[in-house]
Amino acid sequence: MEENKNVVAEETRAAVETPAVETAPVAEAAPAAEPVEVEKETPANEETKKMSNASVDPDKFDWDAFEGNDVYDVDKKKIEEMYDQTLSKVVENEVVEGVVTSISKREVIVNIGYKSEGVIMAPEFRYNPDLKVGDKVEVFVETAEDKKGQLVLSHKKARALRSWDMVNAAYNAGEIVKGYVKTRTKGGMIVDIFGIEAFLPGSQIDVKPIRDYDQYVDTTMDFKIVKINQEFRNVVVSHKALIEAELEQQKMQIIGKLEKGQVLEGTVKNITGYGVFVDLGGVDGLIHITDLSWGRINHPEEVVHLDQKINVVILDFDEAKKRIALGLKQLTPHPWSALDPNLKVGDKVKGKVVLIADYGAFVEIEPGVEGLIHVSEMSWSPRLRIAQDFLKVGDEVEAQILTLDRDEKKMSLGLKQLIPNPWENIREKYPVGSKHTAIVRNVTNFGVFAELEEGIEGLVHISDLSWAKIKHPSELVQPGDKIEVIILDFDEENHKLSLGHKQLLPNPWEDIEDNYHTGSVHTLKIDNITDKGAVISLGDDIEGFCPTKELVKEDGSMPVAGDELPFKVTDLKRSTKRVGLSHVRTYTETKSEKVSSESDSTKKAVKKINSNIEKTTLGDISELAALKSKLEKGE
Repeated sequence: MEENKNVVAEETRAAVETPAVETAPVAEAAPAAEPVEVEKETPANEETKKMSNASVDPDKFDWDAFEGNDVYDVDKKKIEEMYDQTLSKVVENEVVEGVVTSISKREVIVNIGYKSEGVIMAPEFRYNPDLKVGDKVEVFVETAEDKKGQLVLSHKKARALRSWDMVNAAYNAGEIVKGYVKTRTKGGMIVDIFGIEAFLPGSQIDVKPIRDYDQYVDTTMDFKIVKINQEFRNVVVSHKALIEAELEQQKMQIIGKLEKGQVLEGTVKNITGYGVFVDLGGVDGLIHITDLSWGRINHPEEVVHLDQKINVVILDFDEAKKRIALGLKQLTPHPWSALDPNLKVGDKVKGKVVLIADYGAFVEIEPGVEGLIHVSEMSWSPRLRIAQDFLKVGDEVEAQILTLDRDEKKMSLGLKQLIPNPWENIREKYPVGSKHTAIVRNVTNFGVFAELEEGIEGLVHISDLSWAKIKHPSELVQPGDKIEVIILDFDEENHKLSLGHKQLLPNPWEDIEDNYHTGSVHTLKIDNITDKGAVISLGDDIEGFCPTKELVKEDGSMPVAGDELPFKVTDLKRSTKRVGLSHVRTYTETKSEKVSSESDSTKKAVKKINSNIEKTTLGDISELAALKSKLEKGE
């Protein structure tokens, strides 16, 4: 209010001083004018006149009386009301428009029509270097009057509020907005949109991969707002979306004019491991790696490079999915068409191994013309192997054509056909019954595969390895070992050969009945004890078996491995190579036989006594009775 009082006082002072200055000219002109009715002076006017005449000097004016409403009380209130009406009403936390009245390096003075002007720090207008006095700007009213009576404004907040509203409106309407690319950041760029920093991901700059991000810094581009986070006030924009929308229209127009077999010029846009993307002038097509060259290639970069102009042929296209399949090799004649027409099955060809698989090798005999050598055609050996055991990529080989289909463009080749077949004279070289030294190549559960020479292998069945009973062939031999074999049989058609090893060793079972006949008792050593019984060695690779119930000692205890005990042969079968033994029977059956023998002796003695009773005298009777008693007691 102190400021208001000063303003009113100044205006009053001006009103008081003005009549004193202008009175003289009016008085001099009065006689020449028409008669004017003079208003009757009121006491107030008289007082005013007195004050006007007495207060020409502002320093002598009674300001205390004036401020105390002692004079001009009614006029002062009217003047204050009139002054208040000239001031605009300001509401805090609202955005209003103001006029720049002064600019300095540190601050900008803005008049919003309020009783005082607002001061805004100059950095808030840094974005607008062309700001000048008289420009209209929007400001945010933070405080109408702070502790110092100053109006507090902010242009930055006003701009941010207006910008956020504009960003949301553009996002909701799907409008295209202009933005200034400020700088590069991790994963993309920072763009100024209406004064708000928005993020432009690197993948949203263009439809094609960007190699140099810096080329977009300090440029103005069109963008589409694609995402807004209201909570954190994050904005994501895209320039790619605008290009895609435009390309989409171009794609529809281009695809609508496409025809299969049509040849177009394009630019290599991207190269991947599986193919090449070609720009056909607004729409992309894919050349699969198999359609780049008639020959086999490892990577598309062997044929084309980025930004290369090439001619391609339309192989197929899907208008709904906007997919276009292109071909490059189709623009050149197929190599099979130029293949020597005189080439036939049985001819020898040379080529290079271009691919190896477990089942075989692909050999290129001419660019784009390949033949398959199956692993079974690499060696006469019947043993299963893989192609890597014979060949590797890059090998130069000579092979024989086994099959040739020009229509299907297929060819099969063979390596082993160029070397003699060892099975052609197998019976002359390896007659039945002949003995040979072989190398163990593979050991299986059912037997051993032994190689007599390259391409000639035979099987030694587990039953023909040893006269003894074995659980697995690995108990006797390992791969790489040398083994003596005898030829047992042939299967020339299927290239199979049966071999034997135990036939070269004496058969211990031929004389076993002579040494271990049923009922014979032998003292033997226990080799091993299992849950079912004991395994007992009889010598010469022959083993016998004693069940647990037949293993109990006479004192009721059980023997352990390494004990030597008497065993009785209870069973002998040469066909199954089985020898049954029992320790229990060695002591139970012996006792029974002894008791039976003593009983027979007693009976004979009693019979003899009875037969002689009639021949004895009375004196001998008592003596005979005593003898009988002793015999019955076993004495």
